[in-house]
Amino acid sequence: MSLPLVPTTHRRPLPVAGAGVVFAGLLLMMLSGGLQGSLISLRGSLESFSDAALGLIAASYYAGFVAGTWWGPSVVRAVGHVRVFAALASLASASVLVHLLTIHPVSWSLVRALTGLAVAGLYVVVESWLNDLATNETRGRVLGLYAIVTAVGLGGGQVLLVTADPGGIELFLLASILISLALVPIALGARSTPHITEPSPMGLRAVLAAAPLGVVGAAGAGLAHSAVIGLGAVYATGTGHSVEQTAAFMALCILGGVVLQMPLSRISDRRDRRSVIAAAALAAAGVAALIAISGPTGLGLFAAAGLFGALAWPLYSLSIAHTNDWLTREQMIGASATLVLAAGAGSIVGPLLASAAMSLVGPSGLFSTLAVSYLLVGVYALHRMTVRPMAPRQRPAVAFAVLARTVAVASVVRPTRRHRGGWREPSVPGHRRAAGSRRPRRGPRRRSGLSHAPGHRTSSADLPPDPTG
Repeated sequence: MSLPLVPTTHRRPLPVAGAGVVFAGLLLMMLSGGLQGSLISLRGSLESFSDAALGLIAASYYAGFVAGTWWGPSVVRAVGHVRVFAALASLASASVLVHLLTIHPVSWSLVRALTGLAVAGLYVVVESWLNDLATNETRGRVLGLYAIVTAVGLGGGQVLLVTADPGGIELFLLASILISLALVPIALGARSTPHITEPSPMGLRAVLAAAPLGVVGAAGAGLAHSAVIGLGAVYATGTGHSVEQTAAFMALCILGGVVLQMPLSRISDRRDRRSVIAAAALAAAGVAALIAISGPTGLGLFAAAGLFGALAWPLYSLSIAHTNDWLTREQMIGASATLVLAAGAGSIVGPLLASAAMSLVGPSGLFSTLAVSYLLVGVYALHRMTVRPMAPRQRPAVAFAVLARTVAVASVVRPTRRHRGGWREPSVPGHRRAAGSRRPRRGPRRRSGLSHAPGHRTSSADLPPDPTG
């Protein structure tokens, strides 16, 4: 699931090199995560798990991940970054090995949910550190490196599939070793730990009222990404491809998303962003439909996989940017956390729907599901263009960036202030505060170091591809 930063409040500017240990830990995490996603699907197929069982296993990971976004920030605040990272890295590493002890869909689903919970906590630590390091001087480089490291790690994890037989224990051991090694740079290289701040919450109803396409786009992106990462390897092997070809197919699906991320983002900054969302979603739907109907093989499949990834992966960041076009500065971070939850809900549903379709019509059911989901998003984007004019080109300075999907969620799911009428919900633009409600207490104003220049429109170029898939 990728995403908005909570502004830092106390850190002096640091060079990008200061994030080196964090990026090293992130790269090892992504290599392990990319390897596990496809390995679990391949091994499950070898163990004769049904498509429905494989879909449940994939969905369980995202259910655990969403739960971890609720739970992780409070634990980090209570215990500390390094201790939490050490504990959860050990838990995630051990979880990989448990797959070898009990080979059954139910036990694997439980283990994957536990893995998702642990990985969400690891993201809390990594992303809050990167958030803390981002300043006006280094923000672009930090976020650019974040996007590159995430894509290289997830794509590189697919390449590791060819280093051993998925039917053996070696790849499970390798995935466990990688996530254990991620602890080394964090534990030995971190000289200080950042402070996690809680942004103001903005509930789903308020976000829907402000920018419904943003919520629909985030949920659709989460659905599609989780289906590809969880069941893409099953599709490739089910259509007669070798392990090496399956690894190449998955790597192209993921790395392809880097190709059009910046071009589509820049175009969306100059045109109605909804038109770019519609065009990308409908084009992705067309490519997915082509794969489902014609079932290309060899170079044709690889080219289609790369093109699909290039069109499909930027949808999440475009949805976030579109949402922020309609919000005030104070609402943006809370809204981004709500979009994370929408994407998480889609990520849980995606593998379940895709696996059901694959059970009915065969491997092509995966891309049939993707085609329908992106078609619905594209048509809805066109509909929204007919009911409301585009967002103003000049917006207030934006106090968000792209990382703390896990950090931001805590304030949305656990409101911390209430008044006589119940929990207070932030208003959408133009909406008055309810009578009798009290304004939240504000602390001393501090410089963020993360805002754009005045008059800058929210840019999806600041948002890297979704690292959770």
